[in-house]
Amino acid sequence: MHTKRLAVTTAALAIAHAFPASAQAQETAQPMTEVVITAIRGSAERASVAGFSNAPLLQTPASVSVITRDQMADLNIRSTTDAARYDASISDAYNAVGYAEQFSIRGFKLDNARSYRKDGLAISGDTQIPLENKESIEVLKGLSGLTAGLASPGGVVEYTTKRPTSETLRSALFEVSERGTLLGTLDLGGRFEDRRFGYRINVAGERLRSYIEGADGRRSFVSGAFDWQISPQALLQVDADYQKKSQVSAPGFQLIDGVTLPNVAADTMLNDQPWSYPVQTESMNFGARFQYQFTPDWRLEVKANQHVFKRDDYTAFPYGCSAQELYPGFCGNGDYDVYDYRSLGEKKKPFDSQAMLQGRFATGALNHELAVGVSYFRNRESWGDDLYEYAGTSNIYHPVIVSPVDGSTGPVSERRTDHERAVFVQDIVALTNELKLHAGARYVNVRRSEIDVAVPTDANFWLPRAALVYSPNANVSLYASYAQGLEHGGIAPMETTNEDRALAPGKSKQVEAGAKAIVNGISLSAAVFQIDKGLEYTDESNTYVRNGEARHRGIELSAQGKATRELTVGASIAALHTEQSGTGQASYDGKRVTNVPAIKSTVFAEYAVSPAVKVNADWQFAGKKAFDEQNTVFVPKYHVANLGASYITRVNGMPLVLRAQVRNLFDKFYWRDVTPDLGGYLMPGAERTFRMSAQLEF
Repeated sequence: MHTKRLAVTTAALAIAHAFPASAQAQETAQPMTEVVITAIRGSAERASVAGFSNAPLLQTPASVSVITRDQMADLNIRSTTDAARYDASISDAYNAVGYAEQFSIRGFKLDNARSYRKDGLAISGDTQIPLENKESIEVLKGLSGLTAGLASPGGVVEYTTKRPTSETLRSALFEVSERGTLLGTLDLGGRFEDRRFGYRINVAGERLRSYIEGADGRRSFVSGAFDWQISPQALLQVDADYQKKSQVSAPGFQLIDGVTLPNVAADTMLNDQPWSYPVQTESMNFGARFQYQFTPDWRLEVKANQHVFKRDDYTAFPYGCSAQELYPGFCGNGDYDVYDYRSLGEKKKPFDSQAMLQGRFATGALNHELAVGVSYFRNRESWGDDLYEYAGTSNIYHPVIVSPVDGSTGPVSERRTDHERAVFVQDIVALTNELKLHAGARYVNVRRSEIDVAVPTDANFWLPRAALVYSPNANVSLYASYAQGLEHGGIAPMETTNEDRALAPGKSKQVEAGAKAIVNGISLSAAVFQIDKGLEYTDESNTYVRNGEARHRGIELSAQGKATRELTVGASIAALHTEQSGTGQASYDGKRVTNVPAIKSTVFAEYAVSPAVKVNADWQFAGKKAFDEQNTVFVPKYHVANLGASYITRVNGMPLVLRAQVRNLFDKFYWRDVTPDLGGYLMPGAERTFRMSAQLEF
């Protein structure tokens, strides 16, 4: 009820400002002033996710995509899941409704502890990351060992925080979507009377009514960001945010008889027991950054962020069919075993910090852009022994109420601690006017301690990266790069002999070549790559191991920009060949990686019918995906179309933007996520849903 009140109050504030009492007393209404809609930016021009500064994308030797704040607003993007639809290289990876948004890039699942970053520093990706206080979402596709240290070889998702505005900002939004989800937000920014000090406040309240019937909940969020221009050379920035979310999670489906895709409605809920509690999460950030400009060419930056994540996890969990001894798999008649699962008091506390010196200088005829620094990361994870007990049998077509089991979870204690210390250096050398060499390396010390493990991990790694960028003119660049990456070993899943144990860190390597250009206002990019890493899987002895190799080869193409004054277009295509080898097991070697389509694409277009009216449409396609590691079952390809429109006007002189969107326009059923986690689960995409919003600047 608290979140619902917050959402309604936010909307009420917007309405109150739209129709103030003083305005009603005016003698005559002011004539309507022509309003020009702020167009969706053709494309972002700069990003920091692939390097150590906010660099031009055209000169960045990596595949990077950016979604700006304007694009988030115009495309009704309220979550990272919404944003991922516009990049063909990103896929869902156990992205369960009500649990956590999790993704893969280039076919590699991202590391929840290190692959999600806020302003360049790691945060936990174990819950929905709020976007109300985010200025942009930047995605680096591929290895990030030099810039990020430990992270998935797939890439990094970075969220940049909104900062105080130079002019006063007052914005309120109210939105209705899906089966009655209500969202209200406030965005307030500006400078204090002493203009050296600035502020940005964001508040959100949401009543969640998912497309999966019964996966309901609520969410509340508040954040603040403050700047202090101490002197013309010195700037201090601090920020903090807090989110509380409570939502019943929606587990996926397993194969009927262990071999056949189930025939179900997209809104079918398996976690539908009367004793199913919402998954409750809390997440907090406390960040600070200090910048000092010694000279126009040299500056120092020191930044740190403390993240805190807490979760109480409750689920009536569907797994297997004991009547037919299928593990995993559902019975032929739709029966499935229900387990009472509880894991209470989970906590993660990652702290990340970095100090860096950047500058420009020349040695003879060569110009240099140098970045050198140190970083420190620590993460402490606490949990107790969970409860996971058989409770009874239900049916996907005819739900059955079963009784919860007696029992409780164990006491919470610190079970795993990670430390990463690193030094890094990168030099960008202008060899000629057209040719630049990017060369750098990170030296990393990794320590991991786990309860009941006598000898902790303690290892050192070099992570080099080198690239050449050739720019024959100002609008074209070609690049080739080589990089090495590092990631923590995966955590052994439930029911394995080494359950909850982490494998040792593992290195990966990548070669990539690409081209970027700006042609008639359209940003074009193309990349070809190969990534190799150790393969992690559960072997025949039911032990989670790293053995053999996973090789992902692919091509990425993208285009985005304004084709005409009225027409904005975008397209993203990714073709990926994945192969496993070297395990010595026929069930793995030569097989495709699960949940990875060979081809995926998305196309977007927006047309300005008039200065006040726009229509947009987008279409996503994903090829068939392997469900199981042996590639015996494939999930069919799918197409999804979405349609939207916006209208801008003025109310009492204040800009008001009305937006509407229909998602899955043709109401197609499709399996959006085919995760191999926990024995393999299928998660349906949303059926046709509607979204309407009103945003007022006051």
